[in-house]
Order: sequence, then structure tokens, then C-alpha cells
Amino acid sequence: MPEQDLIQLARENVEAWTEGNWQRLRAALAPDVVYDEVGTQRRLQGADQLIKVYQDWKKAGPDGKGTVTKAIASGDTVVLEVTWKATQNGPLETPSGIVPPSGKQWSIQAAQVIKIQNGKIKELRQYFDVLTLLQQIGAAPAQQGARRA
Repeated sequence: MPEQDLIQLARENVEAWTEGNWQRLRAALAPDVVYDEVGTQRRLQGADQLIKVYQDWKKAGPDGKGTVTKAIASGDTVVLEVTWKATQNGPLETPSGIVPPSGKQWSIQAAQVIKIQNGKIKELRQYFDVLTLLQQIGAAPAQQGARRA
């Protein structure tokens, strides 16, 4: 696949989440996709599990938007820099429990490393700063002098 096609396929996960379009997301994923959400230590396998996690994030921030700010492809791998913004108007599921809606906004930067195989997303590893997100929605104490995205 040409690099631009790889990048467009990789972007599908971000654009589908922004739209809340789960069929669009499913169409981009290999059925046995592996999703590794490093910040929450969640590692899942299968399109259904990945879609469920994305739906949970969308419930937490229904107005959420992902913006790809940089994309690089090499071989079968794409790296995206993404800014995720949302207002936490729904419950946020975390490994240590549910954070009730705060009405506060989050804006965090993330990196995704995506492996493409046979025209589908086969592996998606996402890195983001969970502490900053929790601080922004008031679920963790803010650090003095902390940087905001």
C-alpha cells in the first residue's frame, strides 16, 4: 500500500471515534486486532473489544474530537500524533473505578503506533498521559506548574 493510503487507513480509528461511527471503525479493523492502551494498561484482542473501549470513551466525552496533528508511515507501520478533546459529561471507566461526570474538559496529546496488515488495522498501541486527563477533569490533584495541552 502507498504511504498515503496507510496513513488514511490509520486515521480511520480517530475519525470514526470523533463521529461515533462504530461501523466505520469496524470496517478499518482486522477481526483479531490487538489494542494496547498503554496509559490504562488495557490490552485487548478483537474488534468487538476495541470498539467497546472506544464507545466507553465516547460515553465519557460525547462531544469528543480527535485531531491528527502529524502522521508518518514506514513499511507497514503508521505513527499518528493525536490531540483528544472532550467534555466529561458521562462516566469515565478507569482501571480503578468509575469517575462520575465532571462537566470539565480534557485536552491531551497522544501517540498511536498502528500496524497495517492486508488493508486493515492489525495492531494499535496508544500512548497518552492518563494523569493529566484525570487532573483536567478534577479526578486527581493538579500539580503546581503543570503544563496544559
